[in-house]
Amino acid sequence: MIVLDEQLLGRNLELEIAKWYPGTVQFIIDLRPNTVIKDEAIPALLRLQNQPTFITINERDFWKKVLIDGHFCVVCFTLSDTHAHKTFQLLRLL
Repeated sequence: MIVLDEQLLGRNLELEIAKWYPGTVQFIIDLRPNTVIKDEAIPALLRLQNQPTFITINERDFWKKVLIDGHFCVVCFTLSDTHAHKTFQLLRLL
């Protein structure tokens, strides 16, 4: 399962990833609909999923700030908002 940060909404990245990734692709807000999800709550939400990989470009809030956990993976790309569209290509290379 790939879980995209809400910052990546509206860019059709989920559609691009779904072209090559056979699992589920969704946004973090889909894990707890109709609520505000603070960054601190994301690890707890991810632990409830089956082997999720969380993708973000928010390096300021996630880079080296999430405790290592065997239940999920966090991939943090250092991209500006204007280059966020490159996320799916970088993820595929990874």
